[in-house]
Amino acid sequence: MRPPASLVCCLLALVVFSPVVAAVSAPSPQAVGSESIAAPVATAEAESAAIAAVYPDPIAGGDRGEFVILSVPAGTALGEYSLSDGDGTVSLPNATGSGRVVASTAPDHTRRLTDSRVVGVDGHLALANGGERIRLLRGERTVDAVRYSAATEGELGVVNGSVVRWRPLGATDRPVVSAPGGDVRAFVLPDAPGAALGPIRDADERVLLAGYTLSSPRVADALLDAQRRGATVRVLLEGEPVGERTAAEARTLDRLTDAGVQVRLISGPRARYSYHHAKYAVADDRAVVMTENWKPAGTGGNSSRGWGVVTAQPRIVDGLATTFHADAGWRDSAAWERYRQGRRFERGERATGAYPTEFRAESVTVRRTDLLVTPDNAQGELVAILDRANDSVDVIQPTVGDWDGPLLRALRRAASRGVEVRLLLSDAWYVREENRRTVERFRDWADRTDAPLSAKLADPEGRYEKIHAKGAVVDRERVVVGSLNWNEQAATTNREVLLVLHGPEAAAYFGEVFDADWAGGGGVGVPVGLATAVGGVIVVAGLAARRVRFEP
Repeated sequence: MRPPASLVCCLLALVVFSPVVAAVSAPSPQAVGSESIAAPVATAEAESAAIAAVYPDPIAGGDRGEFVILSVPAGTALGEYSLSDGDGTVSLPNATGSGRVVASTAPDHTRRLTDSRVVGVDGHLALANGGERIRLLRGERTVDAVRYSAATEGELGVVNGSVVRWRPLGATDRPVVSAPGGDVRAFVLPDAPGAALGPIRDADERVLLAGYTLSSPRVADALLDAQRRGATVRVLLEGEPVGERTAAEARTLDRLTDAGVQVRLISGPRARYSYHHAKYAVADDRAVVMTENWKPAGTGGNSSRGWGVVTAQPRIVDGLATTFHADAGWRDSAAWERYRQGRRFERGERATGAYPTEFRAESVTVRRTDLLVTPDNAQGELVAILDRANDSVDVIQPTVGDWDGPLLRALRRAASRGVEVRLLLSDAWYVREENRRTVERFRDWADRTDAPLSAKLADPEGRYEKIHAKGAVVDRERVVVGSLNWNEQAATTNREVLLVLHGPEAAAYFGEVFDADWAGGGGVGVPVGLATAVGGVIVVAGLAARRVRFEP
Protein backbone atom coordinates (compact mmCIF):
# COMPACT_ATOMS: atom_id res chain seq x y z
CA MET A 1 0.00 0.00 0.00
CA ARG A 2 1.19 3.50 -0.72
CA PRO A 3 1.22 6.17 1.99
CA PRO A 4 -2.07 7.99 2.07
CA ALA A 5 -0.64 11.49 2.04
CA SER A 6 2.28 13.79 2.53
CA LEU A 7 19.92 4.41 -13.56
CA VAL A 8 24.59 2.55 -16.22
CA CYS A 9 22.85 3.02 -19.61
CA CYS A 10 24.18 -0.42 -20.36
CA LEU A 11 22.10 -1.75 -17.52
CA LEU A 12 18.82 -0.36 -18.75
CA ALA A 13 18.16 -3.40 -20.92
CA LEU A 14 17.75 -5.30 -17.68
CA VAL A 15 15.01 -2.89 -16.57
CA VAL A 16 13.99 -4.58 -13.34
CA PHE A 17 17.38 -5.81 -12.30
CA SER A 18 19.49 -2.88 -13.35
CA PRO A 19 19.42 -1.79 -9.70
CA VAL A 20 20.57 -5.24 -8.67
CA VAL A 21 23.65 -4.93 -10.83
CA ALA A 22 24.45 -1.54 -9.38
CA ALA A 23 23.81 -2.77 -5.86
CA VAL A 24 26.85 -5.00 -5.87
CA SER A 25 28.81 -1.93 -4.86
CA ALA A 26 29.06 -1.02 -1.19
CA PRO A 27 25.90 0.50 0.26
CA SER A 28 25.80 4.16 1.15
CA PRO A 29 25.29 5.19 4.78
CA GLN A 30 21.80 6.36 3.96
CA ALA A 31 20.74 3.25 2.01
CA VAL A 32 17.07 2.72 1.39
CA GLY A 33 15.21 0.01 3.20
CA SER A 34 16.22 -2.31 6.01
CA GLU A 35 19.34 -4.43 6.12
CA SER A 36 20.00 -8.01 7.11
CA ILE A 37 23.41 -9.04 8.31
CA ALA A 38 24.48 -11.94 6.14
CA ALA A 39 26.84 -14.36 7.81
CA PRO A 40 30.17 -14.61 5.95
CA VAL A 41 29.72 -18.32 5.51
CA ALA A 42 31.56 -18.49 2.22
CA THR A 43 33.39 -16.28 -0.23
CA ALA A 44 32.44 -16.61 -3.87
CA GLU A 45 35.22 -18.18 -5.90
CA ALA A 46 36.92 -16.18 -8.63
CA GLU A 47 35.28 -16.93 -11.99
CA SER A 48 32.46 -18.67 -10.17
CA ALA A 49 28.78 -17.86 -10.09
CA ALA A 50 27.59 -16.00 -6.98
CA ILE A 51 24.29 -15.07 -5.36
CA ALA A 52 23.44 -11.47 -6.20
CA ALA A 53 19.92 -11.10 -4.75
CA VAL A 54 16.93 -12.96 -3.36
CA TYR A 55 13.21 -12.30 -3.77
CA PRO A 56 11.42 -14.38 -1.13
CA ASP A 57 8.05 -12.63 -0.78
CA PRO A 58 6.35 -11.75 -4.09
CA ILE A 59 3.06 -9.93 -4.23
CA ALA A 60 1.27 -13.14 -5.22
CA GLY A 61 -0.64 -15.94 -3.57
CA GLY A 62 1.61 -18.64 -2.15
CA ASP A 63 4.64 -16.47 -2.96
CA ARG A 64 4.47 -17.74 -6.51
CA GLY A 65 7.34 -16.38 -8.56
CA GLU A 66 9.98 -16.09 -5.84
CA PHE A 67 13.51 -16.31 -7.20
CA VAL A 68 17.27 -16.11 -6.69
CA ILE A 69 19.45 -13.89 -8.88
CA LEU A 70 22.91 -15.22 -9.75
CA SER A 71 25.88 -13.26 -11.04
CA VAL A 72 27.36 -15.53 -13.70
CA PRO A 73 30.71 -15.15 -15.55
CA ALA A 74 30.51 -15.30 -19.32
CA GLY A 75 30.29 -18.82 -20.72
CA THR A 76 29.31 -20.45 -17.41
CA ALA A 77 27.89 -23.96 -17.61
CA LEU A 78 24.81 -23.51 -15.43
CA GLY A 79 24.26 -27.25 -15.11
CA GLU A 80 27.33 -27.47 -12.85
CA TYR A 81 25.49 -25.50 -10.16
CA SER A 82 22.63 -26.08 -7.74
CA LEU A 83 20.83 -24.11 -5.04
CA SER A 84 19.91 -25.35 -1.58
CA ASP A 85 17.77 -23.91 1.19
CA GLY A 86 18.67 -26.62 3.69
CA ASP A 87 15.45 -28.53 3.13
CA GLY A 88 15.81 -29.13 -0.57
CA THR A 89 18.24 -28.75 -3.46
CA VAL A 90 17.46 -27.78 -7.04
CA SER A 91 19.78 -28.06 -10.03
CA LEU A 92 20.16 -25.42 -12.68
CA PRO A 93 19.43 -26.53 -16.25
CA ASN A 94 22.08 -27.65 -18.73
CA ALA A 95 22.64 -24.33 -20.46
CA THR A 96 25.27 -21.64 -20.80
CA GLY A 97 24.80 -18.31 -19.05
CA SER A 98 26.43 -14.95 -18.44
CA GLY A 99 25.62 -11.79 -16.53
CA ARG A 100 22.52 -11.96 -14.36
CA VAL A 101 20.54 -15.19 -14.42
CA VAL A 102 17.29 -15.54 -12.51
CA ALA A 103 16.54 -18.99 -11.08
CA SER A 104 12.90 -19.77 -10.27
CA THR A 105 10.68 -22.77 -9.67
CA ALA A 106 7.86 -20.80 -11.35
CA PRO A 107 9.66 -19.28 -14.36
CA ASP A 108 6.54 -18.28 -16.29
CA HIS A 109 5.34 -16.17 -13.38
CA THR A 110 8.78 -14.73 -12.67
CA ARG A 111 9.16 -13.61 -16.29
CA ARG A 112 6.33 -11.18 -15.62
CA LEU A 113 8.55 -9.44 -13.11
CA THR A 114 11.72 -9.07 -15.15
CA ASP A 115 13.16 -8.77 -18.63
CA SER A 116 16.32 -10.59 -17.54
CA ARG A 117 16.92 -14.21 -18.45
CA VAL A 118 14.89 -16.57 -16.29
CA VAL A 119 15.72 -20.26 -16.00
CA GLY A 120 13.43 -22.82 -14.47
CA VAL A 121 14.65 -25.18 -11.75
CA ASP A 122 12.91 -28.40 -10.82
CA GLY A 123 12.38 -29.52 -7.28
CA HIS A 124 11.74 -27.92 -3.92
CA LEU A 125 13.22 -24.49 -3.20
CA ALA A 126 11.15 -22.33 -0.87
CA LEU A 127 12.57 -19.01 0.27
CA ALA A 128 11.17 -18.47 3.75
CA ASN A 129 9.72 -15.04 4.35
CA GLY A 130 10.96 -15.08 7.94
CA GLY A 131 14.59 -15.68 7.00
CA GLU A 132 16.67 -18.33 5.28
CA ARG A 133 20.18 -19.49 4.43
CA ILE A 134 20.64 -20.08 0.70
CA ARG A 135 23.71 -21.92 -0.62
CA LEU A 136 25.06 -22.03 -4.17
CA LEU A 137 26.84 -25.32 -4.82
CA ARG A 138 29.17 -26.43 -7.59
CA GLY A 139 29.01 -30.15 -7.46
CA GLU A 140 29.18 -30.97 -3.75
CA ARG A 141 31.04 -27.82 -2.72
CA THR A 142 29.48 -24.57 -1.46
CA VAL A 143 30.86 -21.67 -3.51
CA ASP A 144 28.64 -18.93 -2.10
CA ALA A 145 26.00 -18.55 0.60
CA VAL A 146 23.67 -15.85 1.86
CA ARG A 147 21.65 -15.64 5.03
CA TYR A 148 18.85 -13.10 5.20
CA SER A 149 16.38 -12.14 7.90
CA ALA A 150 12.69 -11.34 7.61
CA ALA A 151 11.65 -10.18 4.14
CA THR A 152 9.09 -7.53 3.25
CA GLU A 153 6.46 -8.30 0.64
CA GLY A 154 7.48 -7.07 -2.79
CA GLU A 155 11.04 -6.20 -1.75
CA LEU A 156 14.28 -7.49 -3.21
CA GLY A 157 17.18 -8.47 -0.96
CA VAL A 158 20.37 -7.30 -2.68
CA VAL A 159 23.63 -8.88 -1.51
CA ASN A 160 26.42 -6.43 -0.70
CA GLY A 161 29.27 -8.43 0.78
CA SER A 162 28.06 -9.47 4.23
CA VAL A 163 24.92 -7.31 4.09
CA VAL A 164 21.54 -7.88 2.42
CA ARG A 165 19.71 -4.64 1.65
CA TRP A 166 15.95 -4.70 1.17
CA ARG A 167 14.16 -2.38 -1.20
CA PRO A 168 11.19 -2.43 -3.57
CA LEU A 169 11.57 -4.65 -6.59
CA GLY A 170 12.75 -2.54 -9.50
CA ALA A 171 14.08 0.37 -7.42
CA THR A 172 17.29 1.87 -8.72
CA ASP A 173 20.61 2.22 -6.93
CA ARG A 174 22.16 5.10 -8.85
CA PRO A 175 25.53 6.59 -7.98
CA VAL A 176 26.10 10.31 -7.72
CA VAL A 177 26.76 11.71 -11.22
CA SER A 178 29.29 14.56 -11.39
CA ALA A 179 30.08 16.86 -14.30
CA PRO A 180 33.07 19.18 -14.71
CA GLY A 181 32.61 22.92 -14.70
CA GLY A 182 30.86 25.12 -17.20
CA ASP A 183 28.07 27.66 -17.43
CA VAL A 184 24.54 27.01 -16.19
CA ARG A 185 21.52 29.28 -16.16
CA ALA A 186 20.11 30.04 -12.72
CA PHE A 187 16.58 31.33 -12.24
CA VAL A 188 13.93 31.80 -9.62
CA LEU A 189 10.15 31.93 -9.71
CA PRO A 190 7.81 33.69 -9.94
CA ASP A 191 10.32 36.18 -11.35
CA ALA A 192 11.44 34.26 -14.49
CA PRO A 193 8.57 32.00 -15.64
CA GLY A 194 10.03 31.60 -19.14
CA ALA A 195 13.31 30.05 -18.01
CA ALA A 196 12.00 26.54 -17.40
CA LEU A 197 10.24 26.41 -20.77
CA GLY A 198 13.16 27.70 -22.85
CA PRO A 199 14.80 24.31 -23.44
CA ILE A 200 11.45 22.71 -24.32
CA ARG A 201 10.55 25.48 -26.75
CA ASP A 202 13.89 24.97 -28.55
CA ALA A 203 13.79 21.15 -28.65
CA ASP A 204 13.39 19.31 -31.95
CA GLU A 205 14.69 15.82 -31.05
CA ARG A 206 13.43 14.79 -27.62
CA VAL A 207 11.63 16.05 -24.55
CA LEU A 208 11.48 13.89 -21.43
CA LEU A 209 9.42 15.70 -18.82
CA ALA A 210 9.18 14.33 -15.28
CA GLY A 211 6.99 15.83 -12.61
CA TYR A 212 4.57 15.43 -9.78
CA THR A 213 1.69 17.08 -11.59
CA LEU A 214 1.20 18.84 -14.97
CA SER A 215 -1.69 21.22 -15.49
CA SER A 216 -0.13 24.24 -17.20
CA PRO A 217 -1.54 25.05 -20.66
CA ARG A 218 1.73 26.90 -21.45
CA VAL A 219 3.75 23.76 -20.74
CA ALA A 220 1.34 21.64 -22.77
CA ASP A 221 1.62 24.10 -25.67
CA ALA A 222 5.43 23.88 -25.55
CA LEU A 223 5.32 20.07 -25.51
CA LEU A 224 2.91 19.90 -28.44
CA ASP A 225 4.96 22.43 -30.44
CA ALA A 226 8.06 20.29 -29.84
CA GLN A 227 6.20 17.22 -31.06
CA ARG A 228 5.08 19.05 -34.21
CA ARG A 229 8.73 19.90 -34.88
CA GLY A 230 9.47 16.17 -34.86
CA ALA A 231 10.67 15.70 -31.28
CA THR A 232 9.84 12.54 -29.33
CA VAL A 233 7.89 13.78 -26.32
CA ARG A 234 7.30 11.70 -23.19
CA VAL A 235 5.80 12.67 -19.85
CA LEU A 236 6.06 10.86 -16.48
CA LEU A 237 4.02 11.95 -13.46
CA GLU A 238 2.89 10.83 -10.03
CA GLY A 239 -0.26 8.71 -10.10
CA GLU A 240 -1.61 9.50 -6.65
CA PRO A 241 -0.74 13.08 -5.69
CA VAL A 242 -1.85 14.28 -2.29
CA GLY A 243 -5.44 15.38 -2.57
CA GLU A 244 -7.36 14.88 -5.77
CA ARG A 245 -6.09 15.21 -9.33
CA THR A 246 -7.82 18.24 -10.76
CA ALA A 247 -10.11 18.41 -13.77
CA ALA A 248 -7.78 21.02 -15.28
CA GLU A 249 -4.89 18.56 -15.15
CA ALA A 250 -7.03 15.79 -16.60
CA ARG A 251 -7.94 18.04 -19.53
CA THR A 252 -4.26 18.91 -20.04
CA LEU A 253 -3.21 15.25 -20.08
CA ASP A 254 -6.13 14.35 -22.37
CA ARG A 255 -4.97 17.04 -24.76
CA LEU A 256 -1.43 15.67 -24.80
CA THR A 257 -2.41 12.03 -25.28
CA ASP A 258 -4.98 12.90 -27.94
CA ALA A 259 -2.10 14.47 -29.88
CA GLY A 260 0.01 11.32 -29.51
CA VAL A 261 2.24 12.32 -26.60
CA GLN A 262 3.05 9.38 -24.34
CA VAL A 263 1.94 10.20 -20.80
CA ARG A 264 2.55 7.68 -18.03
CA LEU A 265 1.85 7.80 -14.31
CA ILE A 266 3.54 5.86 -11.53
CA SER A 267 0.90 4.14 -9.45
CA GLY A 268 -0.41 0.83 -8.14
CA PRO A 269 0.64 -1.89 -5.69
CA ARG A 270 4.04 -2.42 -7.34
CA ALA A 271 5.03 1.24 -7.12
CA ARG A 272 8.69 1.51 -6.17
CA TYR A 273 8.40 4.96 -4.67
CA SER A 274 5.90 6.52 -2.31
CA TYR A 275 5.70 9.52 -4.63
CA HIS A 276 7.28 10.44 -7.96
CA HIS A 277 8.01 13.96 -6.77
CA ALA A 278 10.91 14.86 -9.13
CA LYS A 279 10.60 18.00 -11.26
CA TYR A 280 12.92 18.07 -14.29
CA ALA A 281 13.01 17.90 -18.07
CA VAL A 282 15.52 16.77 -20.69
CA ALA A 283 15.19 18.68 -23.94
CA ASP A 284 17.70 17.71 -26.66
CA ASP A 285 21.09 18.36 -25.07
CA ARG A 286 19.86 20.56 -22.23
CA ALA A 287 18.05 19.87 -18.98
CA VAL A 288 16.15 21.86 -16.41
CA VAL A 289 15.93 20.88 -12.74
CA MET A 290 13.68 22.80 -10.38
CA THR A 291 11.76 22.89 -7.18
CA GLU A 292 8.44 23.67 -8.87
CA ASN A 293 5.53 21.75 -10.36
CA TRP A 294 4.51 22.08 -14.00
CA LYS A 295 1.47 24.18 -13.23
CA PRO A 296 0.51 27.87 -13.21
CA ALA A 297 1.33 28.27 -9.52
CA GLY A 298 4.83 26.88 -10.15
CA THR A 299 6.43 27.21 -13.57
CA GLY A 300 3.70 29.64 -14.57
CA GLY A 301 4.96 32.19 -12.07
CA ASN A 302 1.52 32.79 -10.58
CA SER A 303 2.28 31.95 -6.98
CA SER A 304 5.33 30.22 -5.56
CA ARG A 305 8.88 31.18 -4.76
CA GLY A 306 10.91 28.50 -6.54
CA TRP A 307 14.50 27.85 -7.61
CA GLY A 308 15.69 26.29 -10.88
CA VAL A 309 18.72 25.55 -13.07
CA VAL A 310 19.16 24.96 -16.82
CA THR A 311 22.31 23.02 -17.74
CA ALA A 312 23.90 21.57 -20.89
CA GLN A 313 26.56 19.56 -19.02
CA PRO A 314 26.47 16.22 -20.87
CA ARG A 315 26.92 14.00 -17.82
CA ILE A 316 24.05 15.68 -16.00
CA VAL A 317 21.78 15.59 -19.04
CA ASP A 318 22.60 11.91 -19.68
CA GLY A 319 22.12 11.09 -15.99
CA LEU A 320 18.67 12.64 -15.97
CA ALA A 321 17.69 10.84 -19.19
CA THR A 322 18.84 7.55 -17.66
CA THR A 323 16.80 8.23 -14.56
CA PHE A 324 13.73 9.01 -16.66
CA HIS A 325 13.97 5.83 -18.72
CA ALA A 326 14.49 3.68 -15.63
CA ASP A 327 11.46 5.18 -13.92
CA ALA A 328 9.17 5.18 -16.95
CA GLY A 329 10.15 1.66 -18.04
CA TRP A 330 9.06 -0.28 -14.97
CA ARG A 331 5.76 -2.00 -14.37
CA ASP A 332 4.50 0.58 -11.92
CA SER A 333 3.94 3.15 -14.67
CA ALA A 334 0.58 3.13 -16.42
CA ALA A 335 -0.58 4.91 -19.55
CA TRP A 336 -2.80 7.90 -18.84
CA GLU A 337 -5.58 6.48 -21.03
CA ARG A 338 -5.81 3.41 -18.80
CA TYR A 339 -5.20 5.22 -15.54
CA ARG A 340 -8.05 7.69 -16.03
CA GLN A 341 -10.74 5.06 -16.69
CA GLY A 342 -13.43 5.20 -14.02
CA ARG A 343 -11.85 8.14 -12.20
CA ARG A 344 -13.45 11.41 -11.36
CA PHE A 345 -11.50 14.65 -11.11
CA GLU A 346 -12.18 17.58 -8.86
CA ARG A 347 -12.34 21.21 -9.73
CA GLY A 348 -9.29 23.01 -8.34
CA GLU A 349 -8.50 26.60 -7.60
CA ARG A 350 -6.43 28.28 -10.27
CA ALA A 351 -3.43 30.41 -9.36
CA THR A 352 -3.75 33.85 -10.96
CA GLY A 353 -1.30 35.99 -9.01
CA ALA A 354 0.97 38.51 -10.72
CA TYR A 355 4.37 39.37 -9.26
CA PRO A 356 7.28 41.67 -10.13
CA THR A 357 10.53 40.52 -11.72
CA GLU A 358 13.12 41.29 -9.09
CA PHE A 359 15.62 38.58 -10.04
CA ARG A 360 16.21 37.81 -13.70
CA ALA A 361 17.65 34.50 -14.93
CA GLU A 362 21.44 34.67 -15.14
CA SER A 363 24.24 32.59 -16.65
CA VAL A 364 26.69 31.61 -13.91
CA THR A 365 29.91 29.60 -14.00
CA VAL A 366 30.21 26.46 -11.87
CA ARG A 367 33.30 24.40 -11.07
CA ARG A 368 31.30 21.18 -10.84
CA THR A 369 27.72 19.97 -10.78
CA ASP A 370 26.49 16.87 -8.95
CA LEU A 371 23.25 15.07 -9.77
CA LEU A 372 21.61 13.48 -6.74
CA VAL A 373 18.49 11.33 -6.62
CA THR A 374 16.45 9.80 -3.83
CA PRO A 375 16.12 7.34 -2.39
CA ASP A 376 19.43 6.20 -3.91
CA ASN A 377 22.05 8.68 -2.72
CA ALA A 378 20.83 12.21 -1.97
CA GLN A 379 20.31 12.20 1.77
CA GLY A 380 23.78 10.89 2.60
CA GLU A 381 25.37 13.40 0.22
CA LEU A 382 23.41 16.31 1.68
CA VAL A 383 24.33 15.34 5.22
CA ALA A 384 27.99 15.22 4.17
CA ILE A 385 27.73 18.69 2.60
CA LEU A 386 26.25 20.10 5.80
CA ASP A 387 28.86 18.35 7.92
CA ARG A 388 31.61 19.98 5.83
CA ALA A 389 30.17 23.48 6.17
CA ASN A 390 32.59 25.97 7.73
CA ASP A 391 30.93 29.37 7.75
CA SER A 392 27.27 29.49 6.78
CA VAL A 393 24.26 27.40 5.81
CA ASP A 394 21.10 29.05 4.47
CA VAL A 395 18.13 26.70 3.96
CA ILE A 396 14.78 27.48 2.36
CA GLN A 397 11.96 24.94 2.62
CA PRO A 398 8.15 24.87 2.52
CA THR A 399 8.37 22.82 5.72
CA VAL A 400 10.77 20.35 7.31
CA GLY A 401 10.40 16.95 8.86
CA ASP A 402 11.08 15.28 12.16
CA TRP A 403 13.38 16.99 14.63
CA ASP A 404 15.60 13.90 14.76
CA GLY A 405 15.80 13.40 10.99
CA PRO A 406 19.35 13.22 9.54
CA LEU A 407 19.18 16.58 7.75
CA LEU A 408 17.90 18.54 10.73
CA ARG A 409 20.44 16.88 13.01
CA ALA A 410 23.14 17.92 10.53
CA LEU A 411 21.89 21.52 10.69
CA ARG A 412 22.17 21.51 14.47
CA ARG A 413 25.64 19.94 14.31
CA ALA A 414 26.74 22.72 11.99
CA ALA A 415 25.41 25.40 14.30
CA SER A 416 26.99 23.66 17.31
CA ARG A 417 30.46 24.07 15.77
CA GLY A 418 29.90 27.75 15.04
CA VAL A 419 28.47 27.71 11.52
CA GLU A 420 25.83 30.41 11.09
CA VAL A 421 22.62 28.63 10.12
CA ARG A 422 19.47 30.30 8.82
CA LEU A 423 16.28 28.32 8.20
CA LEU A 424 13.48 30.02 6.26
CA LEU A 425 10.09 28.29 6.16
CA SER A 426 6.80 28.97 4.41
CA ASP A 427 4.05 31.05 5.94
CA ALA A 428 1.35 29.42 3.76
CA TRP A 429 -1.84 28.83 5.71
CA TYR A 430 -1.69 25.04 5.45
CA VAL A 431 1.75 24.77 7.12
CA ARG A 432 1.81 27.97 9.20
CA GLU A 433 1.16 26.46 12.61
CA GLU A 434 3.44 23.48 12.04
CA ASN A 435 6.24 25.74 10.85
CA ARG A 436 5.72 28.15 13.71
CA ARG A 437 6.23 25.31 16.16
CA THR A 438 9.37 24.25 14.27
CA VAL A 439 10.75 27.78 14.41
CA GLU A 440 10.08 28.02 18.13
CA ARG A 441 11.79 24.70 18.77
CA PHE A 442 14.91 25.73 16.82
CA ARG A 443 14.98 29.05 18.64
CA ASP A 444 14.67 27.38 22.03
CA TRP A 445 17.48 24.97 21.14
CA ALA A 446 19.70 27.82 19.95
CA ASP A 447 19.07 29.76 23.15
CA ARG A 448 19.96 26.76 25.31
CA THR A 449 23.13 25.91 23.36
CA ASP A 450 24.20 29.45 22.48
CA ALA A 451 24.41 28.33 18.83
CA PRO A 452 24.31 30.79 15.88
CA LEU A 453 21.09 29.46 14.42
CA SER A 454 18.14 31.55 13.24
CA ALA A 455 14.75 30.33 12.06
CA LYS A 456 11.75 32.27 10.84
CA LEU A 457 8.64 32.21 8.69
CA ALA A 458 8.79 34.00 5.35
CA ASP A 459 7.13 37.36 4.81
CA PRO A 460 6.60 37.55 1.01
CA GLU A 461 5.44 41.20 0.99
CA GLY A 462 3.83 40.84 -2.43
CA ARG A 463 6.95 39.47 -4.18
CA TYR A 464 5.48 35.94 -4.25
CA GLU A 465 2.60 34.17 -2.54
CA LYS A 466 4.31 31.31 -0.73
CA ILE A 467 7.58 29.46 -0.45
CA HIS A 468 7.81 26.24 -2.45
CA ALA A 469 11.58 26.37 -3.04
CA LYS A 470 13.67 23.55 -1.59
CA GLY A 471 17.29 24.61 -1.53
CA ALA A 472 20.36 25.60 0.41
CA VAL A 473 23.40 27.83 0.04
CA VAL A 474 26.45 26.50 1.92
CA ASP A 475 29.54 28.59 2.67
CA ARG A 476 28.59 30.82 -0.27
CA GLU A 477 30.32 28.16 -2.37
CA ARG A 478 27.72 25.45 -2.96
CA VAL A 479 24.04 25.51 -3.87
CA VAL A 480 21.47 22.73 -3.53
CA VAL A 481 18.44 22.96 -5.86
CA GLY A 482 15.78 20.31 -6.34
CA SER A 483 12.48 18.74 -5.41
CA LEU A 484 13.40 17.28 -2.01
CA ASN A 485 11.47 18.39 1.02
CA TRP A 486 13.81 17.91 3.97
CA ASN A 487 12.01 15.07 5.74
CA GLU A 488 12.87 11.41 6.21
CA GLN A 489 10.01 9.97 4.16
CA ALA A 490 10.80 12.06 1.10
CA ALA A 491 14.52 11.27 1.37
CA THR A 492 14.07 7.52 1.78
CA THR A 493 10.89 6.57 -0.12
CA ASN A 494 10.26 9.22 -2.81
CA ARG A 495 11.82 9.75 -6.21
CA GLU A 496 13.40 13.19 -5.94
CA VAL A 497 16.03 14.89 -8.14
CA LEU A 498 18.52 17.54 -7.02
CA LEU A 499 21.56 19.37 -8.34
CA VAL A 500 24.51 20.60 -6.28
CA LEU A 501 26.24 23.54 -7.94
CA HIS A 502 29.84 24.18 -6.84
CA GLY A 503 31.16 27.71 -7.27
CA PRO A 504 30.77 31.22 -5.86
CA GLU A 505 28.83 32.64 -8.82
CA ALA A 506 25.89 30.26 -8.41
CA ALA A 507 26.03 30.73 -4.64
CA ALA A 508 26.01 34.51 -5.03
CA TYR A 509 22.91 34.40 -7.27
CA PHE A 510 20.81 32.19 -5.01
CA GLY A 511 22.32 33.77 -1.91
CA GLU A 512 21.06 37.18 -2.97
CA VAL A 513 17.56 35.77 -3.45
CA PHE A 514 17.72 34.09 -0.06
CA ASP A 515 18.87 37.28 1.64
CA ALA A 516 15.97 39.23 0.16
CA ASP A 517 13.46 36.57 1.16
CA TRP A 518 14.97 36.33 4.63
CA ALA A 519 14.69 40.07 5.17
CA GLY A 520 11.10 40.11 3.91
CA GLY A 521 9.13 42.73 5.79
CA GLY A 522 10.80 42.21 9.14
CA GLY A 523 14.38 43.27 8.51
CA VAL A 524 17.49 41.17 8.79
CA GLY A 525 17.17 38.39 11.36
CA VAL A 526 19.58 38.18 14.29
CA PRO A 527 21.10 34.73 14.98
CA VAL A 528 19.17 33.33 17.89
CA GLY A 529 22.33 32.15 19.60
CA LEU A 530 23.27 35.82 20.02
CA ALA A 531 19.89 36.69 21.44
CA THR A 532 20.89 36.08 25.06
CA ALA A 533 23.72 38.62 25.05
CA VAL A 534 21.89 41.16 22.92
CA GLY A 535 18.69 40.58 24.82
CA GLY A 536 20.42 41.33 28.10
CA VAL A 537 21.37 44.79 26.92
CA ILE A 538 17.87 45.40 25.63
CA VAL A 539 16.32 44.32 28.91
CA VAL A 540 18.55 46.59 30.97
CA ALA A 541 17.85 49.56 28.75
CA GLY A 542 14.20 48.73 28.61
CA LEU A 543 13.80 48.43 32.34
CA ALA A 544 15.42 51.78 32.78
CA ALA A 545 12.77 53.23 30.51
CA ARG A 546 10.06 51.12 32.22
CA ARG A 547 9.14 49.75 28.77
CA VAL A 548 10.12 46.21 27.78
CA ARG A 549 8.63 44.57 24.67
CA PHE A 550 9.66 41.23 23.10
CA GLU A 551 8.79 40.43 19.49
CA PRO A 552 7.88 36.80 18.67
